[in-house]
Amino acid sequence: MTGMKTVARINAISGAIPSTDVDNDYRQWAQTQLSDPREARLFGRMAERSGIEHRWSVLGDDAGLEEGRFYTRATQPTTAERMAVYAREAPKLALEAIRGLPDIGEVTHLVVASCTGFVAPGVDQIIARALGLPGHVERLVVGFMGCYAGATALRTAGHLVRSDPSARVLVVTVELCSLHLQEVAGLESMLAMAQFSDGAAAAIVSAEGPGLAIGEGLSATLEESDTLITWTIGDTGFAMNLSGEVPGRLAKALAEPALADTVLDGSDAIDIDAWAVHPGGKSILDAVERAFALGQGALAESREVLRACGNMSSATILFVLEKIMPRRPATGVAMAFGPGLAMEGFRFGWTEGDAH
Repeated sequence: MTGMKTVARINAISGAIPSTDVDNDYRQWAQTQLSDPREARLFGRMAERSGIEHRWSVLGDDAGLEEGRFYTRATQPTTAERMAVYAREAPKLALEAIRGLPDIGEVTHLVVASCTGFVAPGVDQIIARALGLPGHVERLVVGFMGCYAGATALRTAGHLVRSDPSARVLVVTVELCSLHLQEVAGLESMLAMAQFSDGAAAAIVSAEGPGLAIGEGLSATLEESDTLITWTIGDTGFAMNLSGEVPGRLAKALAEPALADTVLDGSDAIDIDAWAVHPGGKSILDAVERAFALGQGALAESREVLRACGNMSSATILFVLEKIMPRRPATGVAMAFGPGLAMEGFRFGWTEGDAH
């Protein structure tokens, strides 16, 4: 066995979403926030063309806040109020995702990605206690990286397994994006918030059994793009700035040979069996599709997750990979985009073997 390379692989993935669909409520509310009738009509048309049909929230019908519904209360919830909801609901949704896994087995490491809230002891400790994990299980939290944190968490799990072939890593991503709705005027802001949703996903990464092998990591940062996506903590939650320039800048960057070579590694795009692209929006998926001249249906899983769930920040890439797994693709590329403007991802491909 000496000299054989350890192949880290994703053995199983399970996603979970809350029970309340808030997309229609948000669309109605957002149009009341736009004082210019032309902007309100434009918002309606763009929302219809967004590729999103459902978005989910832990807030439920009464928003889980004492003073009334989240969308209509007289004053915006404070950051403290929003974090109280996060502390209560994030572990619940994370545990629901974990329960969807066939068997977590003897977990040695726990990697948790979450960017929409803070609590201490952290969600990692809360999950570990709820699962009855031994105190010696190693824990790592990936926080505030944004939409690409899920790719980073899986890639990190792969590194852990390659450094210790006996490791069995439980990866958890949980995002409660709906906690951070902001009452701000402006079409661009309303359209940005119209993409986000709540969700959690869990995965097992090990060096044994069948699964999606986690290959070479992918990272890139666009020059002079740091203001295009920002995520700022304020007195009324976390304020997202998502510039309308992002799809165009991304398409231009992906068309450049250097970044294209980073993604393709000498292959032709048409020869890659599966593309797990974080659906940060329909325009993002369209930009990737154009940049690599992908055939119709190449991003079907990403588009379906966007349609059914919206953008769940770091959890979304795991939902896409969950849909891809039954195909057992020989080759694949996972990529997500977020603050920076940066890309994080990895290559993957199906493996059957149990050997390290």
